[in-house]
Amino acid sequence: MSGYAIRALDAATWDAFAGLAEKHNGVWGGCWCTWFHSRVDRPEGEKGRPWKERLVREGKAHAALVFDGDVAVGWCQFGSPDELPRIYHRKEYEATRTEEPPDYRITCFFVDRDYRRKGVAAVALRGALDLIAKAGGGVVESYPHDTRGKKVSSSFLYNATRSLFEEAGFSYERPKGKKNCVMRRTVSPLDGP
Repeated sequence: MSGYAIRALDAATWDAFAGLAEKHNGVWGGCWCTWFHSRVDRPEGEKGRPWKERLVREGKAHAALVFDGDVAVGWCQFGSPDELPRIYHRKEYEATRTEEPPDYRITCFFVDRDYRRKGVAAVALRGALDLIAKAGGGVVESYPHDTRGKKVSSSFLYNATRSLFEEAGFSYERPKGKKNCVMRRTVSPLDGP
């Protein structure tokens, strides 16, 4: 895994991100990892690639991109709850929430089909946590799949697994929906450039 590098999703890395998404037909049926963003700010008729590109260029969409050389092979999307207000099982989440809202959410992973089951999601998660630390840190929350040790096709794990988050120092908070859970971790700010 030492050959992988992390770069933030921004205007400079957009083409690499777009190349990975296009290779997989826009990811999740043309979603382009926009489902978790608020629909309020979306102009009429804009969706998929154009909307995601606008969000990225305006600094309203964040992700840690995993690169193998010059090619993006995976990502982990993160952002504030204002940036990523939509989550699955929202009513249950709100009804059972006892903690303060997080500073950041991790909502989506994607790994190139040629790189799956090779540790790319773990690299992407570490990259997202590093980028969050550089941005000042804070409480990070995610909603991974709680597979309870059962093998699940990696193509269905849009938010990785509970065990991956446990390995990254997250604590289990509670179940959410039928097969997901709420997990949290505090990330310390990274001093310096």
